[in-house]
Amino acid sequence: MSAALDDTPAHLLGNGRPLTEERTLSELKVTGSIPGELDGRYVRNGPNPISGTSAHPFFGDGMLHGICLRDGKAQWYHNRYVQTPYIANPSVDILDPAVLMDMKSSKANTHVVGHAGKILALEEGHFPYEVDGDLNSIGPVDYDGVLTGSFTAHPKICPITGEMLAFGYSSFEPYLRYLRVSADGKLVQTEQITVGGPTMMHDFNITENFVVFMDLPAVFDLQLAMSGDMPIRWDESYPARLGVMPRNGTDAQVTWYEINPCYVFHPMNSYEEGDTIVLDVARFDHIWRESSMDFPPPQLWRWTIDTKTGKVREEQIDDRPAEFPRVADSMIGLKHRYGYLMAMSGGGNSDDAMSQTGAILKYDRETGVRTDIEFSRGQTCGEPVFVPSASAKAEDDGYLMTYLYDAQTDASRFVIMDAATMDDTPVASVELPRIPNGFHGSWIPASVAS
Repeated sequence: MSAALDDTPAHLLGNGRPLTEERTLSELKVTGSIPGELDGRYVRNGPNPISGTSAHPFFGDGMLHGICLRDGKAQWYHNRYVQTPYIANPSVDILDPAVLMDMKSSKANTHVVGHAGKILALEEGHFPYEVDGDLNSIGPVDYDGVLTGSFTAHPKICPITGEMLAFGYSSFEPYLRYLRVSADGKLVQTEQITVGGPTMMHDFNITENFVVFMDLPAVFDLQLAMSGDMPIRWDESYPARLGVMPRNGTDAQVTWYEINPCYVFHPMNSYEEGDTIVLDVARFDHIWRESSMDFPPPQLWRWTIDTKTGKVREEQIDDRPAEFPRVADSMIGLKHRYGYLMAMSGGGNSDDAMSQTGAILKYDRETGVRTDIEFSRGQTCGEPVFVPSASAKAEDDGYLMTYLYDAQTDASRFVIMDAATMDDTPVASVELPRIPNGFHGSWIPASVAS
């Protein structure tokens, strides 16, 4: 093995290798049949350092990978950099305090959502970036100057009101702001929320009437930032809490509930049931305690907040490691029956791509049964995104979409799976060039971007 390869960070090897070009492809080969009712785009975001290197998996430049489906065909595949300041000047230091405070200096590398006629590429420390239906960048979004701080990578779009509920955290005071965007795309509420310090709050939860903040022991460390390392560390002394607030409430209306120390990047969903609030989450015992790559295996847990007693019941649902949980968008904040996660099978060797096998897990909360789609050896998938059938009669009547990487061919496929049957054979599969590992994506219907 060459010295150059020895020096390459692990997250930039295998399917972490950055792409060097943007492509526009048509005449895509399809196996199976793409349902004619699917009219829109599946778009996934992820870090792809334009310089070819990055110090951490979270630091790469945002690249969108999208496939357009219409009339039973895969019309095109595009991959596009989000045109942030880093693309024009890759030498900009992401950890420079002046850069951290410049809300236009986003990597825009974590998620992509459609809301109020706009497609937004998101990262959690800066403004969203708008892109068009062909994934070309339009520019940063500050909601007509009302947004002055960061915007989460994980806003929640309420299926009842159409509002987009969000927050922004910062390593500088104020550490946390709650944000509420109306169904027509106006930022109508900004509320400072009091927390104990500069914590990394990656995601949060909504119910029909409340939002739930996760104030957990991953805190900003200036010394780590100055050394060029991931500026977040585990802090055993920082209490873990859940904060419940009415969706249009104020800081004074937040009720805090103590839980055992842990970390959650991504909840599956949350909902109200009588005097309780139930949260299903992908829970880590800790993160970044030993190093910036310290990620113990996450498992599915359930928190049940009793708003009368002030207690939280914590229970593990499954011991299989899994992350990137999703429910149907129509069930966000409501009592769901089905949830989906991405998993790896068999504890494969991370240094040997052919020993890894990806899987999609489906949980039925009514029966307690878990159903798995296990892919072939050397095939690993991304986050499963649920898209309902136009004639859906049940919550799981629809499709699961993801990109699937095959280490044997060093190429990828876009796969559409039957969410109801969880059949291992895709409804349709579209052959694509290699798509590197990424983070989160969305199905964006043609009604949002034609």
